[in-house]
Amino acid sequence: MRFARRMEKLGIVASFEVLAKAKELEKQGKDIIHLEIGEPDFNTPENIKKAGIKAIEDNYTHYSAAAGFSELRGKVAEYTSKTRGIDISPEEVIITSGAKPIMYYGITLFAQKGDEILYPNPGYPVYESIIRFCGAKTIAIPLLGKNKFKIDPKVFKNLITSRTKMIVLNTPSNPTGTILSRKELEMIAEVAIKNDLIVLSDEIYSRIIYEGEFQSIASIPGMKERTIILDGLSKTYAMTGWRLGWGIMNKNIANMMSRLNGNITSCASTISQQAAIQALDGDTSSTDIMLSKFRDRRDFIIKGLNKIPGFKASKPSGAFYAFPNIEKTKMRSVALANYLLDKAGVALLPGTGFGKYGEGYLRISYANSKENLQKALDRIKKAMKERE
Repeated sequence: MRFARRMEKLGIVASFEVLAKAKELEKQGKDIIHLEIGEPDFNTPENIKKAGIKAIEDNYTHYSAAAGFSELRGKVAEYTSKTRGIDISPEEVIITSGAKPIMYYGITLFAQKGDEILYPNPGYPVYESIIRFCGAKTIAIPLLGKNKFKIDPKVFKNLITSRTKMIVLNTPSNPTGTILSRKELEMIAEVAIKNDLIVLSDEIYSRIIYEGEFQSIASIPGMKERTIILDGLSKTYAMTGWRLGWGIMNKNIANMMSRLNGNITSCASTISQQAAIQALDGDTSSTDIMLSKFRDRRDFIIKGLNKIPGFKASKPSGAFYAFPNIEKTKMRSVALANYLLDKAGVALLPGTGFGKYGEGYLRISYANSKENLQKALDRIKKAMKERE
């Protein structure tokens, strides 16, 4: 059996790789605290679950159009117009099975051999994986701790060449929790417009903000027509398993993306689409409660991490990840992550799982109870002391 060569270009998502190893240790009887997976530990709100149940009872068990139900597309357009301050029509919305397909579709539509695509590093590893899979060249935008994981304008502009086709952004960022400022977005927009580039803007954490203000690059004059916004319900409404996301883009891109979606998945789950209508139209108090708890956990774990010798953590402005610097432990990221899993029973991710510029860091999801976070901190501290 011989697989196509392009399969060699697909990477492995670190969080699921560590999860598999942690699950294997649990089968052996070891107690593991899971801080590796990026999903809320809360359940889907009751009103949304009931909408999903009603959808089944009302026989929403058949295909929808490839782009999704018109009612949901309308709700997404209304929601996005309000939250981004731009005018979105339902025809500019594509509903997908989770938000991740928007990454694949968006990059697939524009990337081919010889093209170059810029992406954040450290950043969500699927960006790099898909760019390579599509045959384009990956160009990392270095996000360095010494710059507070901000984009260096000079470095960024020097990465642009005649072969650059697309810029991938993520705000708030996974794994650093950094939010791009209006000034940074305007700088990127100026470059995109000058060089006729498409921007894929991953905004899946846009509602999980602690400090500062979220802004979309699509709201900058001249950018709406050249931006693909990626968004969805997984993080904001604790609906990871419902697999419901969407993309916002100009109508020409939307028509092509709808064709891709129809060829690959036919359409998103119609049951999940009905639940999504309720999520966008119903009570959102559960999201506010979740955000409040995330803020409390963030402050709690950052304080605890900074008490561990060799660890230095700053407060993320968004998302639900801590990204502590561990260089003073004098261990490489992968080695330390493996040591803490095997020795302390704490599953977390090496910074290099998010790119080469993640070396010297760990990613810790605080989408877990404060009780478990305290246990994890105690175990990490003990394991590091035993290593002395």
